[in-house]
Amino acid sequence: MKFGIIKERKSTPDRRVVFTPDELARLKQLHRGIVVKVESSDMRAFSDEEYRNMGIEVTNDISDCEVFFGVKEVPVENLIPNKSYFFFSHTIKKQPHNRKLLQALLAKNIDFYDHETIVNEHNIRLIGFGKYAGFVGAYNSFRAFGLKFELFKLPKAAALSGKQDMISHLKRLVLPPIKIVNTGTGKVGSGVKEILDAIKIKEVSVENYLTKNYTQPVYVQIDVLDYNVRKDGQVLDFNDFFQNPQDYVSNFERFTKVSDIYITGHFHSNEAPDILTREMLKSKDCKIKVVADISCDVDSSIACTLRSSTIEEPLYGYLPTENKEVDVFHPAAIVVMAVDNLPCELPKAASEGFGEMFMEHVIPAFFNGDKEGILKRAKITKKGKLTPRFSYLQDYVDEK
Repeated sequence: MKFGIIKERKSTPDRRVVFTPDELARLKQLHRGIVVKVESSDMRAFSDEEYRNMGIEVTNDISDCEVFFGVKEVPVENLIPNKSYFFFSHTIKKQPHNRKLLQALLAKNIDFYDHETIVNEHNIRLIGFGKYAGFVGAYNSFRAFGLKFELFKLPKAAALSGKQDMISHLKRLVLPPIKIVNTGTGKVGSGVKEILDAIKIKEVSVENYLTKNYTQPVYVQIDVLDYNVRKDGQVLDFNDFFQNPQDYVSNFERFTKVSDIYITGHFHSNEAPDILTREMLKSKDCKIKVVADISCDVDSSIACTLRSSTIEEPLYGYLPTENKEVDVFHPAAIVVMAVDNLPCELPKAASEGFGEMFMEHVIPAFFNGDKEGILKRAKITKKGKLTPRFSYLQDYVDEK
């Protein structure tokens, strides 16, 4: 079996990689029969020389490999027919801007596995960069708050050495008694929580958060039933929400009335109700000053996310009364941070964590007959057709 690590070609190129030099060396040691090649790149957080120093072949041509591993979308013209690919395609929610990519994967007879669809038998994601997105998203929310109100200036996360460096900078801040709400309890949400806990922001219950005033910064981490209610008033369980999201409506407005910073760490399906709506943002009761939208689903569940932002220019202002982008320092603007590749600000650490997860959960499936069904569940396309698990994408593929 021949594995190839592809060069990231999406503009702007991503500096992360699925496997670090150390992980590839470990892979070769564990499975002596495999061949591993790395496509030469001057953009990775790990240099070509670092791979060579670990005994990994680095070359400009890896087309003889059978399975290719990347991070972001592969440009259609660079897809090699009749191969297998792993990368984040951003297609499983029927994102319009990537329809041509999925069409090309099918047309080129590619077996495609999306990192996002690598799940266990309980449909729980096994790998991802989510925790690192949470780290940087939390840091950026404070940076945005400080810039907006000219209280303090934090360096960009990309200029720091890693998580501990971010924590050290945040610990130096003297914060007013703000309230921070974080949606989501998965990998992203846990990353946000890790930062908030590390800098000694006090966690409080939902009831206390909504009803009490504090003399220190506090935060609350909430899950779907904390900010969604059934339209018929029934109080059911999480399973009901995930099975019947169309029967629910957001009641997140109770948090907008008391929160200063909102950090998103949730997963939002197309059928679920929008979380933060225009009406909530326009309300005179809305106190939100900063929205750090780590989810970054444009024109989706967070109404003020009008576009994704960049690591170079991470912030923009949102004017609720007119639903438009304005300058961050407009007096009525809510600051939006909607960078869609936050882990790129910690490329080495994020790559190390991702590679460890991939080695633990995915690589064994190539050598044990996929006995746990990891690869079968993750495969979106096979021999020019959608697999049964992803047949719901057929109408998306068929659109011109």
